[in-house]
Amino acid sequence: MAVLVTGGAGYIGSHMALKLGDSGEDTVVLDNLVTGFDWAVDHRATFVQGDASDIEFVGKVIKEHGIREIVHFAGSIVVPESVVDPLKYYRNNTATSRNLLEAAVKGGVERFIFSSTAAVYGMTGLAPVEETTPLAPMSPYGKSKLMTEWMLADVAAAHPIKYGVLRYFNVAGADPGKRSGQSTPLATHLIKVASQTALGQREKMDIFGTDYPTPDGTCVRDYIHVTDLIEAHALLLGHLRGGGDNVTLNCAYGQGYSVRQVIETVRAVSGVDFRVDEGPRRAGDPASITATGEQIRKTLGWVPKHDDLREMVSTALDWERYLMTRNR
Repeated sequence: MAVLVTGGAGYIGSHMALKLGDSGEDTVVLDNLVTGFDWAVDHRATFVQGDASDIEFVGKVIKEHGIREIVHFAGSIVVPESVVDPLKYYRNNTATSRNLLEAAVKGGVERFIFSSTAAVYGMTGLAPVEETTPLAPMSPYGKSKLMTEWMLADVAAAHPIKYGVLRYFNVAGADPGKRSGQSTPLATHLIKVASQTALGQREKMDIFGTDYPTPDGTCVRDYIHVTDLIEAHALLLGHLRGGGDNVTLNCAYGQGYSVRQVIETVRAVSGVDFRVDEGPRRAGDPASITATGEQIRKTLGWVPKHDDLREMVSTALDWERYLMTRNR
């Protein structure tokens, strides 16, 4: 038996493969390397290059490696891009997930964990969301993820497969052991962009919108260290293996930080006063989105160990420094 990690050559998926490897799990990574990197795949995992939307191909992988569990990270994640190119997101996220689920059902996969997003909530105001908050995604990205949540619930009702959904908030930081991190050069994650700017890889960075109804006018987000996020996945896998119910959970700390606060933290940790320009809002960005994070603590016993913005920034900066030496 093995665990299949789709998108395991990408940012979050590579951390999941590391966690499974550290736990002695037989792991197979599936990635088409469109945005991932083969060097980022944990050396203890079996790497298969291919597309998660290819039903026949995935079916062969499931059969050959005895896959009984899938942790699905593969997909596209840039909110503004989804507004400009919605069909890309409905193909890479919704349609790919649909085909992957068909292969899983045909192959007898028993458990399925899906990487969803806080974007399914849409414009929520300034109050933290809970799992019962109405779902009203503002972008094709959020809609494409919510469609997959619906499909997963319907498939589990019709077939003997258990599932867990984690709705991520803003993932940041890197493996404390510097084994993996956000490696896409033009990634849009705020902490990565600010870190690259502090290290001179970007001439400047932009703040998109300064007139939001938030304390300082910039967007507020709940940032979560990637290591804590992956621990939540491991606990969710254990929950399902132990006969736990299907579950959908927010994965967040319950603490929001504005864009300006993040930038000032990167400046403080790096010691660099880099250039920041202010511009108009981006399409699809809600003013604030944070979560209580209470349900995941109760259901999985999740206890964050890296819930400190300075630590997230520090590990992100360390990873950027590593990439600078690696890419010379």
